[in-house]
Amino acid sequence: MRNNADTVWLALQEHVWLALLPVLFGFVIALPVGYLGVRFPVLYHPLVNTCGVLYSIPSLALFVFLPVVLGTKVLSPVNIVVALTIYTVALLARTVADGLRSVDPVVVQAATAMGYRRVRRLTGVELPMALPVILAGLRVATVSNISLVSVGALIGIGGLGQLFTRGFQLFYIEPILVGIVLSVLLAGLADLIIVLVQRAVTPWTRAV
Repeated sequence: MRNNADTVWLALQEHVWLALLPVLFGFVIALPVGYLGVRFPVLYHPLVNTCGVLYSIPSLALFVFLPVVLGTKVLSPVNIVVALTIYTVALLARTVADGLRSVDPVVVQAATAMGYRRVRRLTGVELPMALPVILAGLRVATVSNISLVSVGALIGIGGLGQLFTRGFQLFYIEPILVGIVLSVLLAGLADLIIVLVQRAVTPWTRAV
């Protein structure tokens, strides 16, 4: 660590933005997609099946295939961001739909009776009630992305995953241990932040 602090720090920075940027993009896309699965029930099962198929695609194969589709270079970080955004949407779209479906219909009817129109009812009642389920899915997606970024090191991009490949190439275990420890700490920190946000925005769950 003393001799390679700059290298490790740069790898950690790359790992953070490669993992968390797709979470942001995926969350923004998954919200309307998941809502459509609830708004039009006929779309729910096709949505669930499609998400399952997308998430079953091997990550390394997707990293290699995307440059052909996007016209990017094989070593472009865009490939990692797009691939992880697809995985995030696959995880969160179903979670958003399930969260909205879990809201008590009596609560929705009461909001309608009080004069809440569709958009206001969604943002003021349904989404807040669904947040515990949605944020649970967000935790899984975030930790999963932090893990999957390392696979990108096999094609030359991957944040802390570069320490793994370097260690294997040199038969030197220390970079591998540093990469594992930092990946676990990063995943734990991200998970903790989401838990704290959930506690702050859903105080009624603590009361229960």
